[in-house]
Amino acid sequence: MVPELFPLGTPNSLLRIPPQLDVPLTPRVRAIIDSPPLRRLARVSQLGLVSLVYPGAGHSRLEHSLGVYRNALQVLQHLMSDSRFTALVAPVDVEAFLLASLLHDCGHWPFCHPLEDMALDQIPRHEPRARSLLEGDDLAPLIRRDWSCDVTQIMQILTKRPESASQRFLSTLLSGPIDIDKMDYLVRDSLHAGVPYGRNFDQSRLLSAFQIHPHEPRLAIGEKGRTAAEMMVFARYVMFSEVYWHHAVRSATAMLQRAVYLLRGELRLEAMYDLGDEGWIERLRRAALKTAAEPLAEGLFGPRRRLYKRVAQFNRLDQPEWHRALAHRPYPYLAKVSQLLADKLAKRLGRSVSLAEVIIDAPPQKLEVDINMDVVDRAGRVRTLGEVSPVVDCLAHRQFDSHVKRVRVFVPPEIREKLPDGQLPPEDVREVLADLREISAENLP
Repeated sequence: MVPELFPLGTPNSLLRIPPQLDVPLTPRVRAIIDSPPLRRLARVSQLGLVSLVYPGAGHSRLEHSLGVYRNALQVLQHLMSDSRFTALVAPVDVEAFLLASLLHDCGHWPFCHPLEDMALDQIPRHEPRARSLLEGDDLAPLIRRDWSCDVTQIMQILTKRPESASQRFLSTLLSGPIDIDKMDYLVRDSLHAGVPYGRNFDQSRLLSAFQIHPHEPRLAIGEKGRTAAEMMVFARYVMFSEVYWHHAVRSATAMLQRAVYLLRGELRLEAMYDLGDEGWIERLRRAALKTAAEPLAEGLFGPRRRLYKRVAQFNRLDQPEWHRALAHRPYPYLAKVSQLLADKLAKRLGRSVSLAEVIIDAPPQKLEVDINMDVVDRAGRVRTLGEVSPVVDCLAHRQFDSHVKRVRVFVPPEIREKLPDGQLPPEDVREVLADLREISAENLP
């Protein structure tokens, strides 16, 4: 018996989260939520720099974690009526899954996703941090005292490295093309940003269509959930287009990445793990004082917002050569190309232009979209969502990867004002692209 599930209607206590949702808590869950690693998430924003463009988007990773945990309870309650689920999934793994859903973000530190996208050796990943917290003095004693699972079982679900069919299925519930994590953050981010796009799918219909794949231990959806799944994919596409990859959000993201890149020899990011947003920002601003990174840090976090402006953008449909030359490239490569563009602008403007003043923002090396979700029809036939929905296939591939995630070039406002029509001259771009063959791994900065 897992007390969090029997029954859901009589919890020890409730926590209220937007939008008017109650999260039922048992004493052992409350102990986890009150632990320092979870309390720190209350000081880490879910969307980070998005709040510079959408001021309401200041919700915390703790709020999101509670939302994912609530989804986990609901999906387990739905699946418990399926005899295949009860035969496949062990109660100890159910407990590990509940903890994984609640703790899946515990290793995150402020702005870690855009910085991890840079894939630099100086910027470690948040996943190892999650394991160290689970094994630390705050969480490990609680898990040993109150739960039948152990840290290894939780991490096997979190890192999608399951050792059993039971763990494999549960890991796909938490992380996959359609999962309880995305089902929460799309709705929650949309709500706080003040836009409708991430809420325009039938969450309850989709959840009720979750089932075990007929041929292997992973999540599939029944045919009745196909339309809800299509709408979720569309919601995610529009949220990336209008929120996550909004040009001003990407300007702020590019500025933060460049500031950290310029300060990579001075910043000790490992020492900033345990900070919330406010302390992390203070540490960055202090390190940037009297350096080339100072205008970047102050433009983001100083008393007056000052974001860089677009002077060029390329997508794979209209400018395939330029997009191909810059998308999914290592960050040092983009920095080198930025310096080449800065040199071109310096000659054109008759003044020095630094690496801090020309920033290329490009889709990261890691691809984002995966729609490889199987749909099971009433006859038991299995096809991918992309096969049964050409709209989804187009959105997730041609439109998303080719159009939404554009390559953009940002510069300070005073530089853009001096450029013809406020745009980077195409001939400068052509000349730089012609020089790219001279850039190799050996001479990257």
